[in-house]
Amino acid sequence: MPLILETVVTTTARDGALHLVPFGLIQDGADWILAPFRPSPTILNLADNPVFAASSPSDVRVIAGAVTGRRDWATLPCERIAGRRLAESFGHAEFEVAAIEDDPVRPRYRGRMVHAAAHIPFIGYNRAQAAVLEAAILSTRLHMLEPDKILTEMRYHAIAIAKTAGPAEREAWDWIEDKVAAALGRDDRILEASPPAP
Repeated sequence: MPLILETVVTTTARDGALHLVPFGLIQDGADWILAPFRPSPTILNLADNPVFAASSPSDVRVIAGAVTGRRDWATLPCERIAGRRLAESFGHAEFEVAAIEDDPVRPRYRGRMVHAAAHIPFIGYNRAQAAVLEAAILSTRLHMLEPDKILTEMRYHAIAIAKTAGPAEREAWDWIEDKVAAALGRDDRILEASPPAP
């Protein structure tokens, strides 16, 4: 299986409109593959402007927000491409599309990296951030999975939230919980509003 990095990808339309979305970039040698499902604003933007930026968000709320309809996050101009990148990020990379493998369901865009930079010191990993990431991915597959599987996985990820989350991770988790609860028609919460476990 290839290495996949979970990032926040930004693309821009011909009129400059920005689209920001979490994406797993697939490593293929020195290149990275972007493979959005149709229909997608990313696909439309890449047709107009075949470049994209991938950022590693320092605030996990960006990922949780993007999958729950909250996409208004601060961005900055890119260095080498005509686009923008996430402002609050550990680092980012800029890509030009070198080749396209068309497909009626999921075209693949081969990104050739033209610039990369670090922005915020990375001090350490946080289990709650990883739990939010997994829950965010899960929340995009609600139409594909059985409710029992969704709840089982959410309960497991909630352990890391309860033990290691800060305020940002808890808020991100709440957004995802709201989305899952609405999809499953539930009123109860997987993670109650209580202080983190010691």
